[in-house]
Amino acid sequence: MGTLVHFKNLYVEAFDDCKPSFIVLFLKGYSVFCGIMLMMAFYAFIYRAFTGFEF
Repeated sequence: MGTLVHFKNLYVEAFDDCKPSFIVLFLKGYSVFCGIMLMMAFYAFIYRAFTGFEF
């Protein structure tokens, strides 16, 4: 659990002192989008691993 808190602190500190707020919002949205895409790719890999790698 300490690792998740560490990553949260890094995420929050990454956007400290960023002045253009629209860029901060864009980067935060993009990071959430990338996280969702990575989770979907991981889910697809696990699903394929359990059901067979037939395409």
